[in-house]
Amino acid sequence: MDEQPDAAATGRTLDRRAELSEFLRSRRARLKPEDVGLPDFGRHRRVPGLRREELAQLAGVSVAYYTRLEQGNGRNVSAEVLDAIARALRLTDAEHAHLTHLAKPKAHKKKPAARQQQVRGALRQLLDTMDGVPAYVVGRRSEILAWNRMAAAVFGDWSLLPPAERNWARLVFLHPEYRDLFVDWEQKAIDIVCALRMDAGCHPDDARLSALVGELSVRSEQFRRLWATHDVKEKSHGVKRLHHPLVGDLSLNFEGFRLTDGSELSLVTYHAEPGSPSAQSLRLLSSWGTDATRAVSA
Repeated sequence: MDEQPDAAATGRTLDRRAELSEFLRSRRARLKPEDVGLPDFGRHRRVPGLRREELAQLAGVSVAYYTRLEQGNGRNVSAEVLDAIARALRLTDAEHAHLTHLAKPKAHKKKPAARQQQVRGALRQLLDTMDGVPAYVVGRRSEILAWNRMAAAVFGDWSLLPPAERNWARLVFLHPEYRDLFVDWEQKAIDIVCALRMDAGCHPDDARLSALVGELSVRSEQFRRLWATHDVKEKSHGVKRLHHPLVGDLSLNFEGFRLTDGSELSLVTYHAEPGSPSAQSLRLLSSWGTDATRAVSA
């Protein structure tokens, strides 16, 4: 497995102005005139989606003002104007938040680039007490920071990987065995890229995130394709279908709980419907212990 580039050494970060520009262009391009009650002149329309002047009209701002914003100049833009543009673009709540982060970034205290995210001891103890429930803690950049025995039995023993490889984006796009594990691999990939986009909006100065995006863009055509969509969303719950090498198909409900201590960490848990075949399979994996973990990691 190739080594991850030293992001702290590169010092490169994402270009917030370019991110803002490309995000607005991509959201404008997906809207059709008829979607917002405007006439469509068919063959006379040279660009996909709405024109800048049409979007500006819908948002109630001048064309020149909107053009400056779409060119990446979000300086002095008001929250009211961003709200109006978000409504005109039919943005979701997550997309609206992403636009705000890109246009009006919050000032962050400078932190050492190599500083690692920390998981409190009590939280690690909680993971260990969740017997029979696969659970892990994930942080910024999709980094997997801590997990319990059942998570290792279901997803593989991440302790066998170098710390830099314990990352959902790297696992899904660069480790072939995860294509076999996730029945809907494409959706898992989309969810990860959307989460990374949210991180990029909140932390455009994160050199490690920039390095991760750069590496994945070089090594994975699928990642390049999904990253270019500029889609963002938050997914805190749902159903994940897996094909486990030992017990076969699993259908697990997942819940993500964002910690409220300012750490930007989330606790993610998985459970099966009581009495279901998946619940029985989880009990089997729990009884097999390390044997199950080794099978997934092989």
